Amino acid sequence: MSSAEPASKKRLGILLSGRGSNFLAIARSIREGRLPNAEIAIVISNVADAPGLEAARELRLSTAQFISKGRKRAEHDADVAACLRKHNVDLIILAGYMRLLSPEFIAAFPNRILNIHPSLLPAFPGLDAQTQAFDYGCKIAGCTVHFVDEHLDHGVIILQHAIPVLETDDAHSLADRILAEEHIAYTEAIARVLSSEYHFENRRYVQNKA
Repeated sequence: MSSAEPASKKRLGILLSGRGSNFLAIARSIREGRLPNAEIAIVISNVADAPGLEAARELRLSTAQFISKGRKRAEHDADVAACLRKHNVDLIILAGYMRLLSPEFIAAFPNRILNIHPSLLPAFPGLDAQTQAFDYGCKIAGCTVHFVDEHLDHGVIILQHAIPVLETDDAHSLADRILAEEHIAYTEAIARVLSSEYHFENRRYVQNKA
């Protein structure tokens, strides 16, 4: 048996505003060994009654809430950033966080913030991307995991998962099938980023060769 110390786990900070289904999928991936080098350090919500926050408490995870309504963005984000630093977070995961981050926040965590979007970016950024894709008549839809920069749904793409739009789909069924794919894609993307085995070529994320 090797006497080498096991590598320390990378600490994730989860930001959410709603039910947190992607957060719960990530937590399940950690429990089931698909993210063996990760642990959730803190779950933060900007909404007081977010179901995802209660789910985190039920999992006995550390939680915090910083209500954003009525506050200046920079002031709110400064409080969130301080909490993330307090918990020594290595990577920030946006899991249905319905709030644009301030430039100051993004600059404080360069290439350390991930988001998942329910479309194949750059198509259909913003809200209701699944409905946008369905109404447009797309034959292929999907989700994108990307680094966060100062622009909406714009940062460097880590990976994308695509699914066909079925003849039997409506906007709701399509959204459900995309969400199921999100739960797989986010874990895969987090594992890639935590490996540190990648580099950027302009706007391209490139996985290093073995």
